[in-house]
Amino acid sequence: MPLGFQGITLSIILATLAAIVYSLRVLVVLERRIARIDLNMERISEKILLDEEKILKDDLKIESVLGIKKTTKKSSKKKSTKKTTKKSSKKKK
Repeated sequence: MPLGFQGITLSIILATLAAIVYSLRVLVVLERRIARIDLNMERISEKILLDEEKILKDDLKIESVLGIKKTTKKSSKKKSTKKTTKKSSKKKK
């Protein structure tokens, strides 16, 4: 009887180890997929950046040909607001 009990215990231990190894394998595969996704995202962002720079250069060429000056908006300072007096807040009749 003790030999059977030891066999069951050994099989449980081996099954647990096999499950751990399989889980690690799955984690490695997922990590590789995530790395590929990250690499693809970097490539896409680089392409977008290059296209954006090309578009900006083309815009500058078009503006120089047409003689359009690029207007920049200056940041407006907040004006101090005065409290309304009673006279200005009265309704006109």
